[in-house]
Amino acid sequence: MPVVTSLIVLPILGALALLALRDDEANEGLIRNAALAVSMVVFAVTLVMWARFDPSSADFQFVERHDWIPAFGVSYAVGVDGISLLLIVLTGFLTPIALLCSWESVHKKTRAFCMFVLLLEAAMIGVFVSLDLFLFYVFWDAMLIPMYFLIGIWGYDRRIYASIKFLLYTMAGSVLMLLAILGLAVLHSQQTGSYSFDLLKLYELSIPSNIQFWFFLAFALAFCIKVPLFPFHTWLPDAHVQAPTAGSVILAGVLLKMGTYGLVRFAFPLFPEAAAYFAPYIGLLAVIGIIYGALVAMIQPDMKKLVAYSSVSHLGFVVLGITAMNTNGMQGAVYQMLNHGISTGGLFLIVGMLSDRRHTRLISEFGGLKKVTPRLVAAFLIVTLSSIGLPGLNGFVGEFLILLGAFAWKPMFATFAATGVILSATYMLWMFQRVNYGQVSEKNASLPDLKPREWTLLVPVIAMSIIMGVFPNIFLKPMAPSIERMLTQVRRGTQIRVQTEPLTPPTASLAQAGATTTEVGR
Repeated sequence: MPVVTSLIVLPILGALALLALRDDEANEGLIRNAALAVSMVVFAVTLVMWARFDPSSADFQFVERHDWIPAFGVSYAVGVDGISLLLIVLTGFLTPIALLCSWESVHKKTRAFCMFVLLLEAAMIGVFVSLDLFLFYVFWDAMLIPMYFLIGIWGYDRRIYASIKFLLYTMAGSVLMLLAILGLAVLHSQQTGSYSFDLLKLYELSIPSNIQFWFFLAFALAFCIKVPLFPFHTWLPDAHVQAPTAGSVILAGVLLKMGTYGLVRFAFPLFPEAAAYFAPYIGLLAVIGIIYGALVAMIQPDMKKLVAYSSVSHLGFVVLGITAMNTNGMQGAVYQMLNHGISTGGLFLIVGMLSDRRHTRLISEFGGLKKVTPRLVAAFLIVTLSSIGLPGLNGFVGEFLILLGAFAWKPMFATFAATGVILSATYMLWMFQRVNYGQVSEKNASLPDLKPREWTLLVPVIAMSIIMGVFPNIFLKPMAPSIERMLTQVRRGTQIRVQTEPLTPPTASLAQAGATTTEVGR
């Protein structure tokens, strides 16, 4: 079986195989182990693919194409480049961790839980490898179903509200994106005589500026909701707080990256003039989100909600790097996607461990854990420092490159965004101090330290944080050619310029809408 297709098919086959096992207490261990084994095989395949990947090439590799609905130009087209490669590896890395962290917290409908996690993995990988926009949309919407059930069945008190809100928000943006995808296929038919959803062919389309305006807005709205970018972020805290730990790890680690990946892969290169026009506005929302998310996180009494709002802030950095549309900003954005998956996934793991011990996530209920669970606190400290971007750990590299790219583009944006780094250190270290220092209450005096299963969860996360911080070129090298190719595609428009005049009517040419322009990609 071809390597890319195997990454999609193996989790689906694994989920179907679980149906052969009875969902009862006697089989619970077998079900968990079988699902974990499948996820580990998928992760191993992602590593094999990485080993066979040519980091010097900007082209898509391991490409597979098969006609699906030829009358409408729909095909099964998948492939991997340096941008999607590492996100696929991240998905393979976090899925076994998500399954393993649920070992002691999920005891009802275990078979269904494991099936949904595996199906979710298949859909997430499908999003990252799709080279056909129709296929991409199928995986994009398919991903909603397992996550909806993971939150709605195994979540906390307000899980139904959170799952429905997550579903409605994402689908609202998806419908507009579907209309734009259909519009691109029709436009291709008008210019070439045949429908096509092939991404590489659509890159070559000559799209009028006024049409780019609307299509870019449709794509960007869907992706900004998924990020989520301020002010479309309100579904995220509810989803994170109500989701089980495994759901939060996958949601923060992979699902949110689909929005930023969509901006990089589709919105910006397909509609370069509109992207250049709207980049300052999106960048401004990103800077607001960085500061807003940090300030709101600072006052949260619930550890999980604090980490959720920190995601709003950190992903604002990713969007800022993308809107800068230069090499440093874009490399930093892709690197920060990986960093956020590792660091925030690790934070949700630790919050889940504390919640399993005390059955509360309120910061005020803890204190003095350093004396009771020193190993857990040591792991907590490393992951916290990773999240705030301490030099030598993974978070620093991504934020440094993003700020470097943003400063070359718009120094004022970079200046305000840099305050988010300070605020991040403030709320994270303050939370760490209140949870782990001070007097030990009777409720916390007998809490167990890290268990063997928990060691297997945290050691890989901490190891990746250090490796990505000390040896960033391992990850930057394979993505560099693809990023340069994408930036070339963005600049390929007749006049790729960022407008500084107020927004003009969509019927006007975007390239001529402003009197003053600033060249991008410096």
